[in-house]
Amino acid sequence: MKLPFEEKKREIVVKIEENEGSFERSVEELLDYGIVVLNKPAGPTSHQVSDYVKRILGLTKAGHSGTLDPNVTGVLPIALGKSTKVVQALLNAGKEYVCLMKLHDDFSEEVIREKFKEFVGKIKQVPPVKSAVKRVKREREVYYLEVMEIKGRSVLFRIGCQAGTYIRKICDDFGKSLNSGAHMQELVRTKAGPFSDKDWVNLHDLKDAFEEKELEKVILPVEKGVEHLPKIWIKDNAVDTICHGAQLSLPAVVKFHDDIDINDLVAIMSLKDELICLAKAKMNAINMSLQKKGIVAGNTKVFMERGKYPKFSTK
Repeated sequence: MKLPFEEKKREIVVKIEENEGSFERSVEELLDYGIVVLNKPAGPTSHQVSDYVKRILGLTKAGHSGTLDPNVTGVLPIALGKSTKVVQALLNAGKEYVCLMKLHDDFSEEVIREKFKEFVGKIKQVPPVKSAVKRVKREREVYYLEVMEIKGRSVLFRIGCQAGTYIRKICDDFGKSLNSGAHMQELVRTKAGPFSDKDWVNLHDLKDAFEEKELEKVILPVEKGVEHLPKIWIKDNAVDTICHGAQLSLPAVVKFHDDIDINDLVAIMSLKDELICLAKAKMNAINMSLQKKGIVAGNTKVFMERGKYPKFSTK
């Protein structure tokens, strides 16, 4: 099963032909422009785990995306150095979990499977008592819900959902919908935006890689953290101007994804596929195709250092 961005079939629209290159980040660059996808262990808080990573790698800055409760395990992306700016883009990405739920009464498998159908789509949730947000009813979307196994009162299921969905509350509400009760026994996050359990490493792997100078095996480039976002690729002679905070104008655009809409968060990329910045779209893909001038995107968070590309105008 797939999260919404994984289902999208984006096409690249080429506005002008330009020579393209490729690049690979060095270990030194990865420590400043990289992401560790950790398999968070049960026990420590997400902040504590992020601090462990920082200490292991000898860094002054690292930040995690999507806090997991102490007893919850699984995918915890930790951005390193300047990559911490990408955290916000990951926070709003979809999530997937595998949950073990315990029912408080006996129900047939047919009843359980049928009842789960009511929890797919738009749902209303009041955050749990122990939560970091105000306890007001809010709408969230469950993209898919798959019952994996039922043994007596134990139900194992996989759920793909919008960021900010409380799985503990899903279990509680499920039990109430049966005029009974239920609670979450175990929870593992298996996806967070573009990252999955296929990407994760544990703290021991990270420590070993650091000691054996094999960090390139456990640190992913920051570009992996924007795979779920629509992208705009720009001319080399426009890169440094964007790095200085200029808005992106249409003559600088080489190609772009066909699903971009106004106000979308987009990744502005070099022709070598380097992440330059995250920006808010000010023009949709159709108008980018048809028009010859105008502001395409407003700069929000710059990743690339100034001066990496020669200084030219975007005009």
